[in-house]
Amino acid sequence: MLATFGIAASSPPQERIVAPDGLEPIAINGVTRIVRIDPGVPAMPLITQEFAEAAGMKAGMIGVGYGVGPKLIAGRTAVARVTFGSEKPQKRRIGFTPQPFATGVAGVFGPGSLPEPVVRFRLREPIAGERTIALPMADQGDLFGGWAERFATIMVEGEPLRIRFDPHHPYTLANAGAAVRLARAYGGTLSGSTRTTEIAFGVERPIRTMTLATPLIVGPLTIGSLGVRTTDNGKTDRIADADKAADPNEVVVTGKGKHNIKRDRLSIGADRLDRCSSIVFDKPAHQIRLSCR
Repeated sequence: MLATFGIAASSPPQERIVAPDGLEPIAINGVTRIVRIDPGVPAMPLITQEFAEAAGMKAGMIGVGYGVGPKLIAGRTAVARVTFGSEKPQKRRIGFTPQPFATGVAGVFGPGSLPEPVVRFRLREPIAGERTIALPMADQGDLFGGWAERFATIMVEGEPLRIRFDPHHPYTLANAGAAVRLARAYGGTLSGSTRTTEIAFGVERPIRTMTLATPLIVGPLTIGSLGVRTTDNGKTDRIADADKAADPNEVVVTGKGKHNIKRDRLSIGADRLDRCSSIVFDKPAHQIRLSCR
């Protein structure tokens, strides 16, 4: 006798769709402000001092620090009740700083801070010819890694390189440590004058342009040039400079110096993400999926 067994289809993962500007009302301890849901920020929500005080948050024993180049933005944390839309309040640890992470909003929430297992950032409408490619997703990996950003990872020189997706900043940027690795692996040269750009918390850092002889592939994106932060997590002075006259007796060596490769970062900005319709953070699958043309 043949026995058949019915298996109930599992329901699809609950998904939050985030609008291109990322702006949403969030209530903390019953006090509502407009915050930005942002794919490139930490999992621990970061709100302004004003929002924290209005919500009656009392700082606990755990502090928070966010490094932007040599500058450390220090803040405090507290546990509070957070309400996303019409959902039930949930207790979360929240960081707050006197200096806001981003202007014009009362705070920022990363995909790791949201209750849904799948978070879809909608950047624009899909168009014909797009490809969707999944990249492995990881956190910072240390004791407090769960509070940090959610990164995609690619392999460069046999080691993982962490990648942030930052549609709210104009440029694709590597810090100096990542830039040196990319220069070795893809034939990078620096050119152009040093300029500054805002990274986070209103802090500006010096950057230059690096051109790659062999383009870097990140999922569906092809990157032939990018900005580099010249003095953050190392220095870029060992990368060949196309603006300097070459000395025939000089050998430019981009050797492996001592630095913490776990702090190497590549941040993909709006100059590349304008080709993408969505970024999906699938937490159960540990994947970040990019849909781009």
